[in-house]
Amino acid sequence: MNYISKNIQHLRSLKKRSQEALAEDLKVSRSRISSYEEGRSAPSIAFLISISDYFKIPIDILLRNDLTKAKDFSFIELNNQRVLFPITVDSDNDNLIEVVPVKASAGYLAGYDDPEYIEQLQKIKLPFLPTGKHRAFPIKGDSMLPMKDGSFVIGRFVEDRSEIKSGRTYVLVTLNDGMVYKRVYNDIDLNNSLVLKSDNKIYNEYSVPINEVLEIWEFTCSINTQEYTAEELKISSILGMFNELGVELKALEKTLS
Repeated sequence: MNYISKNIQHLRSLKKRSQEALAEDLKVSRSRISSYEEGRSAPSIAFLISISDYFKIPIDILLRNDLTKAKDFSFIELNNQRVLFPITVDSDNDNLIEVVPVKASAGYLAGYDDPEYIEQLQKIKLPFLPTGKHRAFPIKGDSMLPMKDGSFVIGRFVEDRSEIKSGRTYVLVTLNDGMVYKRVYNDIDLNNSLVLKSDNKIYNEYSVPINEVLEIWEFTCSINTQEYTAEELKISSILGMFNELGVELKALEKTLS
C-alpha cells in the first residue's frame, strides 16, 4: 500500500508548516501539495526526491510505511517494531552513519531513544553500504575473534525481527546486558527468545527474551582501528586463535608440518 498522501500531510503537520509554506519551501504550487495530500494525483519521482530530502526520510519509508503514528522526527513504532528515522544525509544526499564512541558506549542504553543524544554523535560516510539505516558500534574484548578489541562494527537497523537470520552476527541493545555483539540464533517461534553465541568458545552461549531486546543491528562491515602485528600474523598465532575458536585444523597442521 502507498501511504505517501497521508504521510506528506502528517509530516507537514509535525513540522508545523502550512500547505502554502511547504509549497514555497519546495518551490511548487499549493494546489500541487493539496492534490498529493488528498490523493487526487501521484507525486512525480522528482517531487518524491524533494520531499525525501526535505523531511530527511528515505523514499521507501515514505511510500511503504504509515508514519501517522509518529509524534516527532526521532522514531516511530510500526507493528510493535521500532523504526528509526531520519536517515541523516549530507549535501550530496549520501547517508551519514552515527558512530557510538567507546567512551560513550556504556551510556547508549540510556540514550538510544533520545534524539538529542543521537544527534550529538559523530558521523561518518561510507558510500558503499547497502540501503538502510546504519550505525557504528565499538567492540570490546575477545569474545568475537578475530574481531580485535577496539574495532567498530557497522550494523543495519533491523525493523522486523522476523528477518533475523540464525547464524549471522548482530549488535543488540538489550535491557539487562546493554550493547552486545554476538552470533544470533532465532528462537522466537520456539520460546520467544534469541540465543546469543560468542565465536570464542571459552564464552558460554545464553538466551535473551525477545521483549528485552531494544534494538537489533545486522552486521554490514567492520573497521579495524589497529593493524595486526607481525606476531599475530604468524602461522602459529593464527592456529592458536582458531583453536580458541574451536575450529578443527588437523588437516592444515598436517599440511604445514
